[in-house]
Amino acid sequence: MEVQATGNSPLYLFEKFEVGVIHLDAARNVVAMNDFARKVLPVGEKQPFDKLAASFHPERSKPKVNFLLDQASGCPVASSTPMTMIINIPEQVLLIKVTRLGDHLGATTGFVLVFYDVTQVVSQEAPATADRPTPVNLRLNRIPMVANHRVAFVDTAEVLSLESQAHYTRVLTREGFHFCNLSIGDLQARLDPAQFMRVHRCFIVNLQAVAELGREGSKTQIVLKGKHREPIPVSRSEVARLREALGLLAKH
Repeated sequence: MEVQATGNSPLYLFEKFEVGVIHLDAARNVVAMNDFARKVLPVGEKQPFDKLAASFHPERSKPKVNFLLDQASGCPVASSTPMTMIINIPEQVLLIKVTRLGDHLGATTGFVLVFYDVTQVVSQEAPATADRPTPVNLRLNRIPMVANHRVAFVDTAEVLSLESQAHYTRVLTREGFHFCNLSIGDLQARLDPAQFMRVHRCFIVNLQAVAELGREGSKTQIVLKGKHREPIPVSRSEVARLREALGLLAKH
Protein backbone atom coordinates (compact mmCIF):
# COMPACT_ATOMS: atom_id res chain seq x y z
CA MET A 1 0.00 0.00 0.00
CA GLU A 2 1.32 3.43 -0.93
CA VAL A 3 0.15 6.38 1.16
CA GLN A 4 0.99 10.03 1.40
CA ALA A 5 -0.46 12.99 3.25
CA THR A 6 -0.58 16.71 3.58
CA GLY A 7 -0.03 18.19 7.02
CA ASN A 8 1.40 16.08 9.82
CA SER A 9 -0.39 12.77 9.29
CA PRO A 10 1.11 10.01 11.46
CA LEU A 11 1.61 7.52 8.63
CA TYR A 12 3.91 5.45 10.82
CA LEU A 13 0.69 4.15 12.37
CA PHE A 14 0.26 1.89 9.34
CA GLU A 15 3.24 -0.13 10.52
CA LYS A 16 1.31 -0.95 13.69
CA PHE A 17 -2.06 -1.63 12.09
CA GLU A 18 -3.62 -5.06 12.17
CA VAL A 19 -4.68 -6.26 8.75
CA GLY A 20 -8.04 -7.73 7.87
CA VAL A 21 -7.91 -10.48 5.22
CA ILE A 22 -10.88 -12.02 3.38
CA HIS A 23 -10.66 -14.85 0.84
CA LEU A 24 -13.32 -15.08 -1.89
CA ASP A 25 -13.86 -17.79 -4.46
CA ALA A 26 -14.21 -17.07 -8.19
CA ALA A 27 -17.95 -16.45 -7.77
CA ARG A 28 -17.16 -13.78 -5.11
CA ASN A 29 -18.49 -15.86 -2.23
CA VAL A 30 -16.72 -15.59 1.12
CA VAL A 31 -14.55 -18.63 1.79
CA ALA A 32 -12.58 -17.51 4.86
CA MET A 33 -11.44 -14.49 6.87
CA ASN A 34 -8.90 -13.84 9.58
CA ASP A 35 -9.78 -13.02 13.19
CA PHE A 36 -9.28 -9.27 12.77
CA ALA A 37 -11.78 -9.19 9.87
CA ARG A 38 -14.30 -11.07 12.01
CA LYS A 39 -13.83 -8.51 14.79
CA VAL A 40 -14.11 -5.38 12.63
CA LEU A 41 -16.78 -6.29 10.11
CA PRO A 42 -20.47 -6.70 11.02
CA VAL A 43 -20.52 -10.39 10.17
CA GLY A 44 -21.78 -11.99 13.38
CA GLU A 45 -25.47 -12.21 12.56
CA LYS A 46 -25.08 -12.34 8.78
CA GLN A 47 -22.74 -15.35 8.65
CA PRO A 48 -21.37 -14.41 5.23
CA PHE A 49 -19.57 -17.67 4.47
CA ASP A 50 -20.59 -19.16 1.15
CA LYS A 51 -22.45 -15.90 0.45
CA LEU A 52 -21.55 -13.00 -1.84
CA ALA A 53 -18.90 -10.68 -0.43
CA ALA A 54 -21.21 -7.67 -0.72
CA SER A 55 -23.82 -9.35 1.49
CA PHE A 56 -22.25 -8.19 4.75
CA HIS A 57 -21.54 -4.61 3.69
CA PRO A 58 -23.94 -1.69 4.32
CA GLU A 59 -26.36 -1.16 1.45
CA ARG A 60 -24.67 2.11 0.40
CA SER A 61 -21.29 0.32 0.16
CA LYS A 62 -22.38 -2.65 -1.96
CA PRO A 63 -22.01 -0.89 -5.35
CA LYS A 64 -18.47 0.11 -4.37
CA VAL A 65 -17.50 -3.43 -3.37
CA ASN A 66 -18.88 -4.81 -6.63
CA PHE A 67 -17.08 -2.09 -8.60
CA LEU A 68 -13.83 -2.93 -6.83
CA LEU A 69 -14.18 -6.62 -7.70
CA ASP A 70 -15.19 -5.81 -11.28
CA GLN A 71 -12.04 -3.73 -11.68
CA ALA A 72 -9.86 -6.45 -10.15
CA SER A 73 -11.43 -9.02 -12.48
CA GLY A 74 -10.21 -7.09 -15.50
CA CYS A 75 -6.55 -7.16 -14.45
CA PRO A 76 -4.26 -9.92 -15.78
CA VAL A 77 -2.82 -11.89 -12.87
CA ALA A 78 0.78 -11.33 -13.94
CA SER A 79 0.52 -7.55 -13.98
CA SER A 80 -2.37 -6.72 -11.68
CA THR A 81 -2.04 -3.85 -9.24
CA PRO A 82 -4.35 -4.24 -6.24
CA MET A 83 -7.41 -2.01 -6.57
CA THR A 84 -7.89 0.46 -3.70
CA MET A 85 -11.03 1.89 -2.16
CA ILE A 86 -12.21 3.66 0.99
CA ILE A 87 -15.43 2.41 2.60
CA ASN A 88 -17.35 3.98 5.46
CA ILE A 89 -19.07 1.67 7.96
CA PRO A 90 -20.65 2.76 11.26
CA GLU A 91 -17.98 4.47 13.38
CA GLN A 92 -15.15 3.24 11.12
CA VAL A 93 -13.39 4.10 7.87
CA LEU A 94 -11.71 1.21 6.06
CA LEU A 95 -9.02 1.26 3.38
CA ILE A 96 -9.56 -1.81 1.21
CA LYS A 97 -7.30 -3.33 -1.44
CA VAL A 98 -8.38 -6.17 -3.71
CA THR A 99 -6.34 -8.47 -5.90
CA ARG A 100 -7.31 -11.37 -8.13
CA LEU A 101 -5.95 -14.89 -7.75
CA GLY A 102 -5.29 -17.09 -10.78
CA ASP A 103 -4.16 -20.59 -11.61
CA HIS A 104 -1.25 -21.57 -13.89
CA LEU A 105 -3.40 -20.88 -16.98
CA GLY A 106 -4.38 -17.42 -15.76
CA ALA A 107 -7.99 -18.32 -15.01
CA THR A 108 -9.55 -16.57 -12.02
CA THR A 109 -9.71 -18.80 -8.96
CA GLY A 110 -10.72 -16.16 -6.44
CA PHE A 111 -9.92 -12.85 -4.81
CA VAL A 112 -8.21 -11.59 -1.68
CA LEU A 113 -9.45 -8.47 0.09
CA VAL A 114 -7.03 -6.82 2.50
CA PHE A 115 -8.17 -3.90 4.62
CA TYR A 116 -6.88 -1.49 7.25
CA ASP A 117 -9.02 0.38 9.75
CA VAL A 118 -7.80 3.98 9.14
CA THR A 119 -10.34 5.61 11.45
CA GLN A 120 -7.71 6.87 13.88
CA VAL A 121 -5.73 8.47 11.02
CA VAL A 122 -8.65 10.43 9.55
CA SER A 123 -10.90 11.07 12.56
CA GLN A 124 -11.16 12.39 16.07
CA GLU A 125 -13.98 12.19 18.60
CA ALA A 126 -16.66 14.85 18.21
CA PRO A 127 -16.60 16.98 21.39
CA ALA A 128 -19.34 16.72 23.96
CA THR A 129 -21.94 19.49 23.97
CA ALA A 130 -24.75 20.58 26.28
CA ASP A 131 -27.21 18.65 24.11
CA ARG A 132 -24.89 15.66 23.85
CA PRO A 133 -22.85 15.27 27.07
CA THR A 134 -20.77 12.37 25.79
CA PRO A 135 -19.05 12.00 22.38
CA VAL A 136 -21.02 9.63 20.15
CA ASN A 137 -19.36 9.74 16.76
CA LEU A 138 -16.09 10.45 15.02
CA ARG A 139 -15.33 13.63 13.09
CA LEU A 140 -13.13 13.62 10.03
CA ASN A 141 -10.07 15.84 10.35
CA ARG A 142 -8.55 14.37 7.19
CA ILE A 143 -10.28 13.23 4.01
CA PRO A 144 -8.91 10.07 2.36
CA MET A 145 -8.55 10.23 -1.42
CA VAL A 146 -7.50 7.63 -3.97
CA ALA A 147 -5.71 8.22 -7.29
CA ASN A 148 -3.59 5.84 -9.36
CA HIS A 149 -3.66 3.26 -6.56
CA ARG A 150 -2.23 5.79 -4.12
CA VAL A 151 -3.98 7.05 -1.00
CA ALA A 152 -3.59 10.63 0.24
CA PHE A 153 -4.97 12.09 3.45
CA VAL A 154 -5.79 15.79 3.10
CA ASP A 155 -6.51 17.94 6.14
CA THR A 156 -10.11 19.16 6.17
CA ALA A 157 -8.86 22.74 6.67
CA GLU A 158 -7.44 22.56 3.14
CA VAL A 159 -10.75 21.50 1.59
CA LEU A 160 -12.78 24.26 -0.10
CA SER A 161 -15.79 22.27 -1.25
CA LEU A 162 -17.11 18.78 -1.94
CA GLU A 163 -19.28 17.83 -4.90
CA SER A 164 -21.38 14.69 -5.18
CA GLN A 165 -20.53 12.37 -8.06
CA ALA A 166 -23.07 9.56 -7.59
CA HIS A 167 -21.55 7.23 -4.94
CA TYR A 168 -18.32 9.24 -4.90
CA THR A 169 -17.22 12.79 -4.17
CA ARG A 170 -15.07 15.36 -5.96
CA VAL A 171 -12.98 17.29 -3.45
CA LEU A 172 -11.72 20.79 -4.24
CA THR A 173 -8.58 22.17 -2.59
CA ARG A 174 -6.43 25.14 -3.62
CA GLU A 175 -4.38 22.68 -5.72
CA GLY A 176 -7.41 21.52 -7.72
CA PHE A 177 -9.86 18.64 -7.76
CA HIS A 178 -9.34 15.23 -6.14
CA PHE A 179 -11.34 11.99 -6.00
CA CYS A 180 -12.78 10.52 -2.80
CA ASN A 181 -14.78 7.33 -2.97
CA LEU A 182 -16.83 8.10 0.12
CA SER A 183 -20.26 9.50 -0.75
CA ILE A 184 -21.18 13.08 0.06
CA GLY A 185 -23.65 11.70 2.63
CA ASP A 186 -20.89 9.73 4.37
CA LEU A 187 -18.69 12.83 4.46
CA GLN A 188 -21.47 15.11 5.68
CA ALA A 189 -22.14 12.77 8.61
CA ARG A 190 -18.47 12.89 9.65
CA LEU A 191 -17.49 16.51 8.98
CA ASP A 192 -17.69 19.27 11.61
CA PRO A 193 -20.99 21.12 10.97
CA ALA A 194 -19.45 24.30 12.41
CA GLN A 195 -16.92 24.24 9.55
CA PHE A 196 -18.76 22.53 6.68
CA MET A 197 -22.31 23.06 5.47
CA ARG A 198 -24.32 21.20 2.86
CA VAL A 199 -25.77 24.04 0.81
CA HIS A 200 -27.21 21.91 -1.99
CA ARG A 201 -27.95 18.22 -2.53
CA CYS A 202 -24.72 18.04 -4.57
CA PHE A 203 -22.44 20.43 -2.64
CA ILE A 204 -20.83 20.91 0.76
CA VAL A 205 -18.74 24.05 1.32
CA ASN A 206 -16.12 25.03 3.85
CA LEU A 207 -17.65 28.14 5.41
CA GLN A 208 -14.19 29.64 5.88
CA ALA A 209 -13.63 29.39 2.10
CA VAL A 210 -16.68 31.43 1.07
CA ALA A 211 -15.58 34.64 -0.68
CA GLU A 212 -18.90 35.84 -2.10
CA LEU A 213 -22.59 35.16 -1.63
CA GLY A 214 -24.80 36.60 -4.34
CA ARG A 215 -27.66 36.05 -6.74
CA GLU A 216 -27.89 35.27 -10.44
CA GLY A 217 -31.50 35.93 -11.38
CA SER A 218 -33.58 34.04 -8.85
CA LYS A 219 -30.75 31.71 -7.82
CA THR A 220 -28.41 32.17 -4.86
CA GLN A 221 -24.78 31.23 -5.49
CA ILE A 222 -21.47 31.01 -3.66
CA VAL A 223 -18.05 31.90 -5.03
CA LEU A 224 -15.10 30.41 -3.16
CA LYS A 225 -11.72 31.88 -2.35
CA GLY A 226 -8.84 30.89 -4.60
CA LYS A 227 -8.45 30.45 -8.34
CA HIS A 228 -11.50 28.23 -8.81
CA ARG A 229 -14.31 30.77 -9.31
CA GLU A 230 -17.11 28.62 -10.70
CA PRO A 231 -20.27 29.49 -8.70
CA ILE A 232 -21.78 26.87 -6.39
CA PRO A 233 -25.60 26.78 -6.22
CA VAL A 234 -27.41 27.17 -2.90
CA SER A 235 -30.78 25.48 -2.40
CA ARG A 236 -33.59 27.88 -1.50
CA SER A 237 -34.21 25.96 1.71
CA GLU A 238 -30.61 26.53 2.84
CA VAL A 239 -30.21 30.25 2.05
CA ALA A 240 -31.32 31.57 5.45
CA ARG A 241 -29.26 28.98 7.34
CA LEU A 242 -26.20 29.78 5.25
CA ARG A 243 -26.58 33.54 5.76
CA GLU A 244 -26.83 32.94 9.49
CA ALA A 245 -23.76 30.70 9.48
CA LEU A 246 -21.82 33.42 7.64
CA GLY A 247 -22.90 36.04 10.17
CA LEU A 248 -25.20 37.85 7.74
CA LEU A 249 -28.32 37.19 9.84
CA ALA A 250 -28.80 37.37 13.58
CA LYS A 251 -29.11 33.97 15.25
CA HIS A 252 -32.50 33.17 16.71
